Amino acid sequence: MKRTSLFSLGRRCFAVGLTAMLAASAHAQSPTTQSQSADPGARGLGNPAPPTSQADLRPRVGEAFTEPPPVPPSPRRLTETMFATGEAPLTLDAIEAMACRHNPTLAQAQAQIQGELGKAIQAGLVPNPLVRYVGEQWGVGGTNGEWQGVEFSQRIVTGRKLQLSRAKFLQTTRAAQWRALEQEFQVLNDIRMHYWRTLGEQQLVEIHNEILKNAEDSVITARELYNLGQATRADLHDANIVLQQARLDLLLVRNQFNAAWWELISLAGMRMQPAPLVGALDGPVEPIDFEQALDRLVSDSPQILAARAKLAADELKVRRETVEPIPDLVVTYGYGHNFEAKQNTHNTALQMEIPLYDWNQGTIRQAESDVVRQRAEIARIEFDLQRRLAGVYQQYLTAMQKVRSYQAVIVPESKRAYEVLLDAYKEDRVAWPQVLDAQIKYYQLRAEYVRQLVTWRSNETLITGYLLHGGLTAPTGPEPPGHISAVPKPR
Repeated sequence: MKRTSLFSLGRRCFAVGLTAMLAASAHAQSPTTQSQSADPGARGLGNPAPPTSQADLRPRVGEAFTEPPPVPPSPRRLTETMFATGEAPLTLDAIEAMACRHNPTLAQAQAQIQGELGKAIQAGLVPNPLVRYVGEQWGVGGTNGEWQGVEFSQRIVTGRKLQLSRAKFLQTTRAAQWRALEQEFQVLNDIRMHYWRTLGEQQLVEIHNEILKNAEDSVITARELYNLGQATRADLHDANIVLQQARLDLLLVRNQFNAAWWELISLAGMRMQPAPLVGALDGPVEPIDFEQALDRLVSDSPQILAARAKLAADELKVRRETVEPIPDLVVTYGYGHNFEAKQNTHNTALQMEIPLYDWNQGTIRQAESDVVRQRAEIARIEFDLQRRLAGVYQQYLTAMQKVRSYQAVIVPESKRAYEVLLDAYKEDRVAWPQVLDAQIKYYQLRAEYVRQLVTWRSNETLITGYLLHGGLTAPTGPEPPGHISAVPKPR
């Protein structure tokens, strides 16, 4: 503390000496001043006599001026532009339209629907007839045999097996449609959340540009005060540190904007250079009721609806496997020539399997187990959605409360405080550094307000979008592993 006070005293002595030298120079240019300075009694501390000897040329206390430390050079990347020349601004609707056309997971989800529909078509088709040529006892006694002809066989499926199989796969097709809707929500929710994040980073870049200007102004102010003897070299070093930190913070948010942009445009299924986004983060804050959100989630979520459609398919599967032991009929008709009787003849046959040992008891048990498992799966999904909603809602509610406070009180009050100090500075009632401190605080609070807006918007999107996200995750199929239909050639 002693060294600092002495150093400050030296700066003040230097300012006094500098003022005196400028005044003495001005007096030397007029005869009146010269006559007054010739009188020793007329000289005071503010008007020292010019040096007249070598001894008087020695440095006085506070008159040895030390050059201030240099300002750190600006990083090269700060001079680069964020957007390519001529890039048109993008809206949320435009990016969503890109995603609907180009996101590959949406095409995968539609392909799964067509695959399940193909199973439904195939499962309900009538078996093809069989035709065979029959020649009996060829070459006996050098003859053409006893009988030669053609036989036709047709399997007649009983017990409405084909209808039940087709109905079951139509239900899995319905489940695949709900899965496709789930994938659409995942893509669009991710697009919106990353849009809010990217838009927030874009606004943070603008705010940090203002913070950097504030830091540059602080450096200039500190150097001017140093020249006047009202700041120390330590103050200049601190100003340089704040300036460099502001530059690094600006580089950080620009890097974060670029990362957020590429994540956003990847979800849209595109590859394009960063472009400015158009939109508003802030808006009217209307709280979402937790109970209403939970009721909507467990009743209308595509995950729940897909699981219920799958349960209906499993129940149809039990009915289908129950009628499997009912034997099908195989009808055979043949027409040919009897060489012994020397005339054309007909033959017929009727064939059926007797379910004596295998009456499909193992498969029926497996199908019934799938029904029990799917009912438990629906309950699991409901409670999992409730658990996830609790966490997301807590983040949403906290961010909403902060947004309201920043929107109504904190940011406006900080702005008014800055404006009051600015007006006071114009009237020479406060120093400029106080204005700069109020300005930097205002910018920092605005930056925090933007971050809370992004959190609020993102969690609001999740709640209204059934908690679905993961726009580049491959869509799940309607059949879980280990299911009876998750095998080749399902019936």
